Amino acid sequence: MMNQRSDVLTPAFALEQLDFCKTKVDQLRSRFHDTFPGANTEGLRYPEETENFEWTTSFYSGMLWLLWEHTKDDAYLQSLKPQLESFYERVEKPGYIDTHDLGFLYSLSCGPAMHLLGDERAKAAFIKAADYLKARYFPEAGVIQAWGDLTDPENRGRMIIDCLLNLPLLYQASRVTGDPSYKEIAYRHACQARKYIIRPDHSTYHTYYMDVETGEPRFGRTAQGYSDTSCWARGQSWGVYGFALSYAHTGDKSFLKAACDVLDYFLEHLPEDHICYWDLYFTEGDQPRDSSAAAVVCCGILELLRHLPLTDPKREVYQKALVDMMSSLAQNYTTQDNPEQEGILRHGVYSIPHNRGIDECMIWGDYYYMEALYCLLYGPCCYWL
Repeated sequence: MMNQRSDVLTPAFALEQLDFCKTKVDQLRSRFHDTFPGANTEGLRYPEETENFEWTTSFYSGMLWLLWEHTKDDAYLQSLKPQLESFYERVEKPGYIDTHDLGFLYSLSCGPAMHLLGDERAKAAFIKAADYLKARYFPEAGVIQAWGDLTDPENRGRMIIDCLLNLPLLYQASRVTGDPSYKEIAYRHACQARKYIIRPDHSTYHTYYMDVETGEPRFGRTAQGYSDTSCWARGQSWGVYGFALSYAHTGDKSFLKAACDVLDYFLEHLPEDHICYWDLYFTEGDQPRDSSAAAVVCCGILELLRHLPLTDPKREVYQKALVDMMSSLAQNYTTQDNPEQEGILRHGVYSIPHNRGIDECMIWGDYYYMEALYCLLYGPCCYWL
């Protein structure tokens, strides 16, 4: 359990909320066997994805793993079997692996099977996914390209802040294989993200382009934020958790500072109920909130609190922020009052510019809310560490 936790976030609170989450995941288990919930609900009900193609399919697997660890009920392992088979197949299919999101995908599917069960088939798939992620690295630029074919002129040399959560796949692959090159690539990418994605005021770009031939920085741009100069809330949340995880894996204190700087900006731009709007440009008004970004930040704060010295004055600020956000999510953003709504956290946003998943449940928001509750009870989650 987390030391010096506020009385608001008691084990009883975490257990009660996890029990609610279990009810919701069991509801999904009745529908999804060898298929996957979509990235976001539609009318607060998850559509079915028959193919393991999206970047989000592993979050359902992650929820099953968390519940297996929490309950020790092997029914969750049985539900995971067809999910894992799909991930074993995915890593063998060209076109299904042409993405930096292999970290999200395999850290929450095959990773736990490798860590918790010693599953050799899962380990092989995990390492193969890391190899594909490693192949997206441009040495001159020092970055992993996020999207598309590596020759695609629209995306060539584009890194995005989300990729910080994909780096644990590489850090762990070095530990598992003994090959330092995975970690070296992850470390260099994190350094470049710290240098170029974080602006001087500690807001962040969603995406940033590097010249892959010369290594020179080019420009920042958004894909899902309000504007190229605004601060997309979920991107900022990936920065908080992602830089904290890179510190955990490397011990480089510049990552710890980066995580704190990005978190400070996030907290300074919250509305009265402590749950961010979809872009931190907005601090009041009728714009949609993004509960999923708040859930990711809660996980990031929990990771930071493991590393900040007990005498650090930021600890008290971050502890209060964690209490405020988790309490607000539990009281105002869950679907507890409506058993027919399938997700866990309402009022999330996938992408305003693409008119997708607005004021719905996000599968990653559901996962990270559960992860935060799990960490309150048991300590850090091995999936990223």
